[in-house]
Amino acid sequence: MAQVPSGTLNFVASKISQPIPVTGVSNAEEAVVTAPGHGFEDGDIVLLNSGWGRLNKRCFRVKDADDDTFALENADTTRTDFFPDGTGGGSVTRIEDWIQIVTVMNPSTSGGEAKKVTYKFLESDVEYNINDGFSAISRTYELDADSFDAPGYKALERLTETQEDTVLKMLLRNGSAVYLPCTVALSAEPQIQEGKIVTSKLEISGNGRSTRYSAL
Repeated sequence: MAQVPSGTLNFVASKISQPIPVTGVSNAEEAVVTAPGHGFEDGDIVLLNSGWGRLNKRCFRVKDADDDTFALENADTTRTDFFPDGTGGGSVTRIEDWIQIVTVMNPSTSGGEAKKVTYKFLESDVEYNINDGFSAISRTYELDADSFDAPGYKALERLTETQEDTVLKMLLRNGSAVYLPCTVALSAEPQIQEGKIVTSKLEISGNGRSTRYSAL
């Protein structure tokens, strides 16, 4: 069913675990990760660093976890031309704490669209297109500048200073969630315009593709 953005809640990952070595990722309709002693549970959100570029810097929900392995929900790695056998290892981290970003206004998104390369041979009068992946995702939010004491605002300030990798979580009104690995930049300069409340500007720079899950 169609929905509007009103009622969407936004969160930022304020604490991420130390990296855990990944010794292997299987080729399967839902990839199985081998990370001995990982300690993850079903439903956890993890950020994967992988030798497979199509999985690298992406978030997934943990499924079928046991002591040493877990599945990445909806991560289809069956195509060995995209995911060569035995080369998907790397590391994985778990999102350990989310902090809500409050007083969000005027959100906008750019990027994520298909990129094309256009070319033409000298002997031809026709141009051709090749798809070349997708452009980087950027999001911009305005925040009420008077919310500078809110925990989410403080977390954004810290992440802006450190420029460490984090994750933006959007919880939609129907309960589905969208996860975007990113870095953030919160401007401390108040944005002043006649007829509008004073705001702060938050820039979100996506790193990799977002992942969406239905409500649990």
